[in-house]
Amino acid sequence: MMRMMKEGQLLCFALFLLCLIGVIQRGEAYKNYTVGDSLGWFDNLAKPGVDYGKWVSGKTFSLGDFLLFNTDSNHSVIQTHNFTTYSTCDSQGDDNIQWSSIEPNSTEVLPVTVPVPLIKEGPTYFFSGDYDGEQCMHGQKFEVNVTHGQGLPPSLRDNPDLAVSPTAANAAPGPANPDAGDDSTPDVISSNYDFSHPKKVPSEDSPSDGEEDGSKTKSNVASVVGSREVFLVGFMSGVLALLI
Repeated sequence: MMRMMKEGQLLCFALFLLCLIGVIQRGEAYKNYTVGDSLGWFDNLAKPGVDYGKWVSGKTFSLGDFLLFNTDSNHSVIQTHNFTTYSTCDSQGDDNIQWSSIEPNSTEVLPVTVPVPLIKEGPTYFFSGDYDGEQCMHGQKFEVNVTHGQGLPPSLRDNPDLAVSPTAANAAPGPANPDAGDDSTPDVISSNYDFSHPKKVPSEDSPSDGEEDGSKTKSNVASVVGSREVFLVGFMSGVLALLI
């Protein structure tokens, strides 16, 4: 009887450790999402293969995550929390946030990367408002539901710049070729990342300090998570061995 009770207690403890591994995996880092992956942020006339509904599917977006829009100066990034504004592609909505305020110019098209932090829970909508909403009507829009996750990091929670509408200063020069994607930006970044000043995306030929820091951050996060997992899995294996 005592042996059965002991085995039950050990089994419960092992299951607790298994759950703890899942918590560690979920709680270590915020994320950067490159919108559209290698296709970038364009309407389906410019890039026939874009499907932002498909891109969003299966992803979990949380407070403190960043969306990175790789596009050009002829496509804009507008955020709204108003579904009517979004569904009508209304770039003049009162509650719109214009993250890229560069006016379209067909004679000089420049690559641009626009980083957008997710700072409010619930549904939020993105679209391009250039050319009277034509780009939005041709597929350049999507919606995401932002969950609480870990909550905002201090660099976003206490950032006064986010209390007003962003300006063109938030738009960083992008890769020379938007098709190349955002290989220099880590998919996972640690909670002490400087969210208030997103790094400019360097070219592949000239890696910058920001790129090196991003790579180190990703490596550090992976090593921390990995070492804890190895310890917990090894410990749990030892506990389970006692039950055999």
